[in-house]
Amino acid sequence: MPPAAPSPILRRRRLGTELRRLRETAGLTGDQVIERIGWASASKLSRLENGRSRPDPDDVRVLLDLYGADDALSKELLGITHEAGDMRGWLRSYPVMTQQQRSFAELEAGCAEISEYNPVLVPGLLQTPGYARMRIASAWQVGEDAGDPETGEDIDTEVRARLARQSLLTRPTDAPRYTAVLEEAALGGRAGPPEVLREQVVQLCELAMLPNVTLHVLPRDTQIGRWYLPPTAFSLYRFADPLDPETLAIEGGFTNVMSTEVNALNRYKVVFEWLCTAALSASDTLSWLIEATGRLTGAVAAPTAAYGPATAPTQRRRHSGRLTER
Repeated sequence: MPPAAPSPILRRRRLGTELRRLRETAGLTGDQVIERIGWASASKLSRLENGRSRPDPDDVRVLLDLYGADDALSKELLGITHEAGDMRGWLRSYPVMTQQQRSFAELEAGCAEISEYNPVLVPGLLQTPGYARMRIASAWQVGEDAGDPETGEDIDTEVRARLARQSLLTRPTDAPRYTAVLEEAALGGRAGPPEVLREQVVQLCELAMLPNVTLHVLPRDTQIGRWYLPPTAFSLYRFADPLDPETLAIEGGFTNVMSTEVNALNRYKVVFEWLCTAALSASDTLSWLIEATGRLTGAVAAPTAAYGPATAPTQRRRHSGRLTER
């Protein structure tokens, strides 16, 4: 079961932010710090402050002494340092994980609240194995070859890793509050064969009844605000530890952008409120999903020759299929 505690990556970011704040409060530049403690490279401090390297507890102690941190703060930050370095221990909490899925698992770990919108897909935390397989296979078609013998990451492993992330929604304690706005198009005829979509809609019905999950379907012709059109998929993460900065993830066609910048976060919070207001209510969404299940059941029972094969086309590995990798 995924851990309720934040990931080591999040801990590194938190530690780096605190070390930078302490240095600036002490009135020291990076060069002055390097000179006083005798480190050979200025980049070592930069990597620590930007959360890009595994912190050494001895290095952190030296910095805390230099900055004059009090005992309580030093104890707290050394505890965070230990968590930041325990990547293997954190990964052992997942039955399977891949590099591609890990970046999202790192954001989701330790979350108190997750809010997501995607204009064309069902978000990864809600996907069935069949829907996930189809989405991953479609992304890998723009790559070079199927699978990666060196890492053992093939489509089956990738699907299992995505499913491993999903158990955080149903864990008995510390499950995050999850809200998603689903475009009707994500479950439309272009999204996949009827049998795959029916399975996905049935799972959405089940998830919508969880006490910590709220789903909203946005009908295709519904006006958002004053004719606002969201240009990209995005997710908002609020963490259980209030000192961990809220994070925005913007998902583009072949790249993702992460930001903790307050103004950007606030804009996307407003957009998400508009989306929730325009979309069907939670109860109406459940009714919509139940009706969609019936429609898709009839489509599955009908001859399927017109839809072609239910299996995905030949799997080709992606350079970076970001739009569908979640």
